[in-house]
Amino acid sequence: MKTTIAVFFGCRSVEHEVSIISAVQAMNSINRDKYDIIPVYVTKEGAMVTGDNLFTIENYRDLPKLMENTEEVTFIKGENGVNMHYIKQGMFSKKKDIRIDLAFPIVHGTNCEDGTMAGYFEFLGLPYISCDIVSAAVGMDKSVFKDVLLNAGLPTLPCFTFRSREYLLNKENIKKTIGEKIGYPLIIKPVNLGSSVGITKVNSEDELIDACDLAVSFGDKILAEKAITGLREINCSVLGDADECKASVCEEPFMHDEILSYKDKYLGGSKGSKGEGASKGMASLGRKLPADISKEKSDEIRDISCKIFKAMGCSGVVRIDYLMDTNDNDKIYANEINTIPGSLAFYLWEATGIKYTDMLDELVEIAFKRQRNRDNLTFTIETNILSGVSFGAKGSKGSKF
Repeated sequence: MKTTIAVFFGCRSVEHEVSIISAVQAMNSINRDKYDIIPVYVTKEGAMVTGDNLFTIENYRDLPKLMENTEEVTFIKGENGVNMHYIKQGMFSKKKDIRIDLAFPIVHGTNCEDGTMAGYFEFLGLPYISCDIVSAAVGMDKSVFKDVLLNAGLPTLPCFTFRSREYLLNKENIKKTIGEKIGYPLIIKPVNLGSSVGITKVNSEDELIDACDLAVSFGDKILAEKAITGLREINCSVLGDADECKASVCEEPFMHDEILSYKDKYLGGSKGSKGEGASKGMASLGRKLPADISKEKSDEIRDISCKIFKAMGCSGVVRIDYLMDTNDNDKIYANEINTIPGSLAFYLWEATGIKYTDMLDELVEIAFKRQRNRDNLTFTIETNILSGVSFGAKGSKGSKF
């Protein structure tokens, strides 16, 4: 009997389109002999729809037409598990609910990858692939992520964090504090966005206000950190759970500017939006794979990656992005973690020797393992605390405890 997996993607996020690319790649790579796949596209307005036309990336070029051939659904917890329910039913024929065995969120950015969607699945009691609420939320907040690493003794650059309202009320004070605490050159970025959205390298005080104005347009919490001048970016993926995990080979993405931009990551292989690379997501990014670094440095990064994964309590597959300072003996700093990486970092695992289809199988096994462990936990206790409570006809006045 096949396992029925609902793949969730899209959502109200600035990385909405990137999520679509990653999800379509995964849905077309998963073993259909073992799994029945139900695509669940979450629109930017929050509606959930399904339909066979969601498997084809070219269909997303005309969203209104795509939506005409989908059906809106919701998810209901019943006695025998969680069912996908069709909202609009015909007068004479009703579509049967579909029982869902596992949720597979392939979503990026705020309002989804930040633990929001994990919370939805937890509420339903639906097993799911990827990090839990806490690790997802920490991974999305770059400032809190740095705090976790510093507490665990893992390498990351120091930073200064401020709120957008604080900045808008006193720009000159924030500007002065950043200059004193961080110095130039520096990086300004929202703490809760991925895919390099809203990030600017600031070389001098004159450029700082424009960079901050951009960042606050995307997020409420902004981070300033020292920029590395002799910079190389190195990425590594980790697969597993907090009990047991393994790291992939390392990659070095190619940058067209001083920082790796959204365009580098997702549009680098295409001309406009119609090129071949436009449908390949992170897999189309120019890169050196494996990275041109020594075995000792590679082993160091892979070891740190597993330590970060466990310190965060992660599950599933993640990608950790590092900054290497070539002006300081190639010293490594963890920059950020992607708890649901673009394209699910399959290209890193294929270079490591694990086919995408097999990696997806592992993700399913990891998700069900977590659910089995949780099924053995106690979430409620039997008490008689309510047996003696009585508010009476006039409310709480005169109640007895």
